[in-house]
Amino acid sequence: MSTTPLTRSQKSAFAASFLGWTLDAFDFFLLVFVIPQISHGLSHPIPDIALTITLTLAMRPVGAVLFGFLADRYGRKPTLMLDILFYSILEFLTGFSRSYKIFLILRILYGIGMGGEWGVGAALTMESVPLESRGILSGILQEGYAVGYLLAALAYFFVFPHFGWRAMFWLGIIPAFLLFFILTQVKESPAWEKNARTEKKTLPQKPAQSADIPEARWKKYIGLFFYTVILMTAFNLMSHGTQDLYPIFLEKQRGFSIYEVTLTAVLYNIGGILGGIFFGYFSQKRGRKKAILVSTLIGITAIPIWAFSPSKGVLILGAFILQFFVQGAWGVIPAHLNELSPPSARGTFPGFVYQLGNLLASANAYFQAWMAAKLHGNFAVPLSLVAVISMAAVALLTWIGPEAKEVNMQPEIRLTEG
Repeated sequence: MSTTPLTRSQKSAFAASFLGWTLDAFDFFLLVFVIPQISHGLSHPIPDIALTITLTLAMRPVGAVLFGFLADRYGRKPTLMLDILFYSILEFLTGFSRSYKIFLILRILYGIGMGGEWGVGAALTMESVPLESRGILSGILQEGYAVGYLLAALAYFFVFPHFGWRAMFWLGIIPAFLLFFILTQVKESPAWEKNARTEKKTLPQKPAQSADIPEARWKKYIGLFFYTVILMTAFNLMSHGTQDLYPIFLEKQRGFSIYEVTLTAVLYNIGGILGGIFFGYFSQKRGRKKAILVSTLIGITAIPIWAFSPSKGVLILGAFILQFFVQGAWGVIPAHLNELSPPSARGTFPGFVYQLGNLLASANAYFQAWMAAKLHGNFAVPLSLVAVISMAAVALLTWIGPEAKEVNMQPEIRLTEG
């Protein structure tokens, strides 16, 4: 398969989306490394701090709808800039929290900003790059999430021991510096610009009514909406169920030092990055569904050594292998969801269904922390339970679902034009 070289504007669009998602994930994962310390500093038990993760995830659909609407109405580029500024400021302010209530409110608001970035950035990228590049770039783009996690691990190692948990959140202002690059180097999505021009030309005509849209197309998109929400619920349970409380499992149950937790997190995120890139490329060759099925079904076999290995070395190896396959499946998602999306709602639909899945999966961190407390600090059982169920569910839902790998993302007529 020949690959068309990316133009400078395509490279800039991809870079902006990748960095925005990386730094968004960096801001999110700063919290998971310092849950015990925040618990002590704010005088609240660990499940209460884990609850803030749940509420952050639960608010992401609000951000997906809000910023997705703005992206479809006013463009991908200005909306991406607004979103990055919004979540950066909230993350920075979190470091000044003097009570659990303030901390909780700021994490809820941060969830809105986090929910907006992925959908807008993915739409900007997938609408800008050639079809034959979508798979590999999808894999790289999604692994901005793992890169963000890796950077958070490094911050935990280098910043936390010297400056405490509050300084971790003050680092959250870093993404705001990305705005200048987007402003000066990134062009608007050509698909959005063409659709915007088309909409202006048709504005004087009779306003479209819902009856103008064939019933079969409504049914198609309603069914697609519910299917993708359920699929993304399973995907988010798979990722957050294997990531969010794994550092505390290593520290509290397995007795890892700060250095060992950091090293493990760096290694399993490198595994995730490699997996996302590999299966993104694989999906362009063999199909989106096949890539997800292979990664999840093989990945299940790594769960025993990831959670129960008596050896630290084998445990770390299990974490690397598991995240290779978990993030391998995730590497397909930016392309897969954007290809399935209605063209006129590509700024909203992928991000919204993704974040609704986050909402439905958001109780995971609280559930795992609660179950571990009931089991006298045994995190391995709830971690492995969620991992097995979610990975099997992802495989099943992918197998029965649709695929649209060859869809043309060039400008199309909007649904409201009949």
